[in-house]
Amino acid sequence: MTSQTQLMAAPDIAPLIRSLRSVRVILDTDLAKIYGVETRALNQALKRNQHRFPEDFVFELTREEILGISQSVISLQKLRFSRSVHAFTEHGALMAANILNSPRAVAMSVYVIRAFVKSREDIAANAAILRRLAEIDKTLLVHDVTLREILQKLRPPLEPPPQPPKPQIGFHVKEDAIP
Repeated sequence: MTSQTQLMAAPDIAPLIRSLRSVRVILDTDLAKIYGVETRALNQALKRNQHRFPEDFVFELTREEILGISQSVISLQKLRFSRSVHAFTEHGALMAANILNSPRAVAMSVYVIRAFVKSREDIAANAAILRRLAEIDKTLLVHDVTLREILQKLRPPLEPPPQPPKPQIGFHVKEDAIP
């Protein structure tokens, strides 16, 4: 394989997928890098083919969203000077590969889609785990109350009987026995 068609593994793509506006997206700079084109070329192709990208495929980020993106994942220097930054959903990323129509973009689109699917599966698994933990917590609270009640009822019979008074040695006169 030549360096132009060299593929990134799906685990390398997964960290590039983020949640914006409650949607899982990949930014145009990251998608362009994966597809082996310049961000400018991807955005030009997007502009030429706007009819193929409804709002649920791609949207433009606001300045606040751009500044809110973590610096560790993306270079803010590049984003600050960009006129616009686009976020592609799973379907938008696939459509971008189709309009670029380069061998690398077509090949990489498979990995991008797999990364989105894996991300969706991870979210579903985490949601299922959280639901189960909530059920266990609720059950434990019910059991905790029940166990407390049982312990309160069992405590008196389980306590040792009081010690009988020790017999006193020697001659003792009881005051109430004296006439």
